[in-house]
Amino acid sequence: MKVKKYTAPSMNEAMKKVRAELGEDAVILNSKVSYTGGFIGLFKKKMIQVIAAIDPGVENEKLEISRVKTKQASTGVNQPPLEREQNDSNRLVETELKELKQMISSMNSRNYFEKFSDDVKEVLLHLKNQDVSDATLFQLGDAMEESIKSESIHTVNKDEWAQKEVKRFFHQYLKELTFGGISYNRKYINVIGPTGVGKTTTLAKMAAEAVIEKRMKIAFITTDTYRIAAIEQLKTYAGLLNVPVEVVYKMEDFKKAIEKFVDYDHVFIDTAGRNFRERKYVEDLQKIIDFDHHMETYLVLSLTSKERDMREIISQFSSIDIDRFIFTKSDETSSYGSMINMMSEAKIGAAYVTNGQDVPEDITEVKEDEIVSMLMKGFSYERSSI
Repeated sequence: MKVKKYTAPSMNEAMKKVRAELGEDAVILNSKVSYTGGFIGLFKKKMIQVIAAIDPGVENEKLEISRVKTKQASTGVNQPPLEREQNDSNRLVETELKELKQMISSMNSRNYFEKFSDDVKEVLLHLKNQDVSDATLFQLGDAMEESIKSESIHTVNKDEWAQKEVKRFFHQYLKELTFGGISYNRKYINVIGPTGVGKTTTLAKMAAEAVIEKRMKIAFITTDTYRIAAIEQLKTYAGLLNVPVEVVYKMEDFKKAIEKFVDYDHVFIDTAGRNFRERKYVEDLQKIIDFDHHMETYLVLSLTSKERDMREIISQFSSIDIDRFIFTKSDETSSYGSMINMMSEAKIGAAYVTNGQDVPEDITEVKEDEIVSMLMKGFSYERSSI
């Protein structure tokens, strides 16, 4: 495995360097904030340090596929029957190479876990099935081995010991991140993210808490003028909560809406869900919303998304100051490791996890313990040994 360290002023710039040199298949092993330069301890510059890796097998895989396609092209791809046969052959080679790569990756992880005791290994394999990154698991394994040295786990309930150690590790691992729901320290509450992640429903759940539990005077602003259904959906929620809603198309409309709601406690802002691969979408969003205007911004990510897509979403929105993540659709998956991976890589905490469509019930504030409970759900030494 080829491993290399990159340093850049932002995560977005660091990711560009990684992709440029290692390609799209590179894996982020670790990231952290560092400070350079300065004078006698002052005026230091904040930098993002990223450690990335690429499996040489990925490059060989692409080369092999390229060779197969070239060979097939030279044997007469213009003949329709043969072209179909060659396309099938290409897909077969790609599938087999992908399965081989996955098998090798799994074997490598298991072999690495062999250095740990059986009790620790069982926990690591469980969390690997939850898609927690190997880099994190290796650190957890070392921490658990240290715990075994200081206390004999044979004198305690092993399941309780495992839960306790995993919680202790992640408390330390995520200690620099911020967790929990809306702080209510800023007037404007904004949710952003790609299409289909449930932003409007999530915003309604957050607003319902402010109205029903906090007894606050709130209003809605929506910039989602691309989907009529989205506007109607927000208006429905606004009607149920008996709060006003304004639709804005440009920055002038946004400023007028702010003036209109000057006497309100908080204003909840719904944004359009567009193709996150289009950088223009984020730029258009910044032309409509003044993100510097006393605003608390949440990036909504679906737990059913691929991690590579999550990383690209985070990268695209890196020009916006994101306070915390909101993870949706936890009821549609049994794998929650991507929460840990995204938070640790982006150095951004989480506010909520949603688990259904019901407003306002299906939303929970995020704490480190809740995340660990989700990851360790169903784990027991007795079950893992079956």
